[in-house]
Amino acid sequence: MMQRRSLLRAGAAAGVLAATPFVRAQGTLQKFKFNLGWKVEATAAGFLLAQQRGYYKDAGLDVAIDTGNGSAAAISLVGSGAYDAASADLATMVEFNVNNPEAGLKAVAIQYDLNPNAILVRKDGPIVKPADLAGKTLLGQPFNASRKLFPAFAKAQGFDPSGVKWENVTPDIGDTRFVKGDFDGAGYFYFTGLLNLKARGMGLDQIRTFRFSDYGLQSYGNGLVANAKSMEQAEAMKAFVKATTRGWVEAIADPRAGAAAVKAREPLAQEALEHERLQLIVDGSMKTAGTRAHGWGAATAERLQATIDETVAAFGLKSSPSVAQIWTDRFLPTAAERALKLS
Repeated sequence: MMQRRSLLRAGAAAGVLAATPFVRAQGTLQKFKFNLGWKVEATAAGFLLAQQRGYYKDAGLDVAIDTGNGSAAAISLVGSGAYDAASADLATMVEFNVNNPEAGLKAVAIQYDLNPNAILVRKDGPIVKPADLAGKTLLGQPFNASRKLFPAFAKAQGFDPSGVKWENVTPDIGDTRFVKGDFDGAGYFYFTGLLNLKARGMGLDQIRTFRFSDYGLQSYGNGLVANAKSMEQAEAMKAFVKATTRGWVEAIADPRAGAAAVKAREPLAQEALEHERLQLIVDGSMKTAGTRAHGWGAATAERLQATIDETVAAFGLKSSPSVAQIWTDRFLPTAAERALKLS
């Protein structure tokens, strides 16, 4: 009987080890460092909801979620090995890989199926179509993704982007000056710009939004970007992507829960504002024909190639990577686990 009980206990332990072999062997959670690429706001909702609901821990991971200072900085940190992965703009990752061929960064999931880059202008102003931006003065810092992708947007709309004058003003001051009328337009992620300007007294009905994805660009937006070393830890990466997918699928289905997770992490956040922002993100970049067909996180070869082509053209890169050099789907969970929960 004692021998039989020992065998049963050993079998049960083996089952636990088989479920999460990369962490349970030592009886500890595996540490995983993730950079949000930006501050704690609605863009972080899915990650924070996964953490709040214990999905990372259940997967055997101790995930540290840190704030960032934009895609370029986040990608550099992943490239250096300071972080295992980050939420970052795919165009910026393509540029980084071309300039740093040894980096080998890849996207392991797509966060924004439709690119959120946009130019915002006043509805009562002279700009009623994208071509009217030619020769105008726009707000946008050199690292601003909307500014960097603007040449591809302009080309798709048939006008010369070289005549546009860009003003490099810090976002907070720039937002205030835009409302005062100092600029003809401004480059933003649409969900950032709309709510920044609303907070400064400009109603959403006073703003005309030229989203790049509505005007010919096929590029993906942010993805989960990982380095070669973290991808070698295949079971941990699979666990992270699976738990993150669950968090985002649930945040898309219930944006109020996502906003509450943001508030729980950042007490100074305005929960109502982040709920509004998350709803903009979900409706405009996540609940799309692509995600309805393929689920959250997935990508198609055609859209990935378009992302490469548009980035190379807009940034004037010296070479063009292959799809396999910027993307892998081997860490994605099953199609059923990626599927959106649509009412």
